[in-house]
Amino acid sequence: MQSGDRRDTAPPASARPAPGGTASAPKRQGPIRRFFSALGPGVITGAADDDPSGIATYSVAGAQLGLALLWTALLTWPLMAGVQMMCARIGMVTGEGLAGALSKKFPRPVLLGVAAALFLANAFNIGADLVGMADAARMLTGINSHVFVLIFGLGIAWATVYLRYVQIAFILKWLALTLFAYVLTAFYVHPDWGEVLRAAFTPSLPHDHLGWQTLVAILGTTISPYLFFWQTAQEVEEEKALGRRMVVRRQGATRREIVDRRLDVGFGTFFSNAAMFFIILTTALTLHRHGITRVETSSQVAQALEPLAGRFARILYTVGLVGVGLLAIPTLAGSAAYAFAEIFRWRHGLDQKLRRARSFYGLVVVAIAVGIAIDLAGLNPVRVLVWSAVVNGVLAPFLLAGILLVASDRQLMNGQPSSRLSLAVVALTAALMFAAAAAMLLL
Repeated sequence: MQSGDRRDTAPPASARPAPGGTASAPKRQGPIRRFFSALGPGVITGAADDDPSGIATYSVAGAQLGLALLWTALLTWPLMAGVQMMCARIGMVTGEGLAGALSKKFPRPVLLGVAAALFLANAFNIGADLVGMADAARMLTGINSHVFVLIFGLGIAWATVYLRYVQIAFILKWLALTLFAYVLTAFYVHPDWGEVLRAAFTPSLPHDHLGWQTLVAILGTTISPYLFFWQTAQEVEEEKALGRRMVVRRQGATRREIVDRRLDVGFGTFFSNAAMFFIILTTALTLHRHGITRVETSSQVAQALEPLAGRFARILYTVGLVGVGLLAIPTLAGSAAYAFAEIFRWRHGLDQKLRRARSFYGLVVVAIAVGIAIDLAGLNPVRVLVWSAVVNGVLAPFLLAGILLVASDRQLMNGQPSSRLSLAVVALTAALMFAAAAAMLLL
């Protein structure tokens, strides 16, 4: 039992059914209502993957290489879905976050090293995301970007500390809709769909150093360690919101819960990779086609879009950038805080009061404060993103290996380990990430 649950001795209103069993018959739902009721942590996590730094990576890929890497959006969808569903399952059936589950397999010093690397990479990422959001807001309003860095940073920190989980989850799910801006932008530039389909379904490997670096960046941006911790932690938060405050009450999952989460994760990761697809498409058909290949930030992409695709396309791009930043930064800050809290058994959770979870919320605030400091110190956001990508690129495959060990352990997973197919998909992802990390270090 985690320290955050020790005082929660009252059982929930209704006991949880045994894994694979059934509770009292739930109300029958139509397929549409069932679909929307299932959406939750998977959609939030999927949308958070397309943070401003991710958007910059996909934009640079389209600007530099055109449609050459468009096919990667189709490849990364099943890989990302497999990883996120495995993380979701760990949270659902163990009743603990990812660091808590990993602590059953690995010594504390190893986990502390992982958590420290995660915190460092996330803080760099937050800084780069705040810069991207502030630049976008500056283009829309004309107000100095440093003002927006402070407004966004302080506002997100306040909301994360003082709002309840159900309020935060509700806001984040609606912010996910801002990703539609990139779909609309792509249609606005009137692509040749025959050419697009050929590029999407005819993979072509890079032929030079730049192409391989871009491919490594796409893999590292799409399958990021902070998403592993956030997905698992949100499963625990969902359980707590249902009144299952004790770990023993959260252990195990019904068949319906597993199916609903597969639907949620599948749609969330599809949504994320669809946005990636259309960002690459838009920048390939505008910037690359007109010889604009040297762009380093999302704001540069937005500025370059207007003379090529019109003011409406630029506005859509920048609005989407701010929206996904508001979605991603709480995820980045929260995932590292969850990792440390589970390792040290601190009281934690987005429903906890500040006075009862000072260490947990303190790390959230520190991560955002470091991000603000990166901007105020005048550090190059592109270099910051490179540092973050290096840390994530090295950390991700090792974490995936640990996740595989946990997910395949029948005892640790309370008799509900991941299927062989899921294990195979995540093992393939880990192998590709190890290769990507090696390439990142050697190229």
